[in-house]
Amino acid sequence: MPVLFTFEVYTPYRLFFSGSVEAVFLTLSDGEIGVYANHSPFTAPVKAGFLKVRDKEGKTLEAFVTEGILEVKNHRVVLIVDAAEWPDEIDYDRAAADKKRAEENLKSSMFKFETDTILAALRRAEYRIKLAEKKRLL
Repeated sequence: MPVLFTFEVYTPYRLFFSGSVEAVFLTLSDGEIGVYANHSPFTAPVKAGFLKVRDKEGKTLEAFVTEGILEVKNHRVVLIVDAAEWPDEIDYDRAAADKKRAEENLKSSMFKFETDTILAALRRAEYRIKLAEKKRLL
């Protein structure tokens, strides 16, 4: 029987996920991480990308999350992000339009801060598209 811990994901609009889980996998600013029960406490920035959660039945759930902050402390893991979406919540056409718009804006950007913002939007759109396509293939 795996050791479980409490995991919660908050956005400004809703409690996206709350439950007992076996493991959580996501991307921090310095690379990929897997968090299991009894992990050492830490707080770290999270990059936009895939969130994978291994639930108490051993099933892996996958979602898209934007940038945010992760806190691991006292057998509890809390992720606070601007947005989080399950595959069936992603509007594929909107994500494709966002990607196209970001690619067009990238061609005309002149300043580094513009380019960084546009690249971040492009990455978010690409992750959302990949997750939606995985769902379509199932």
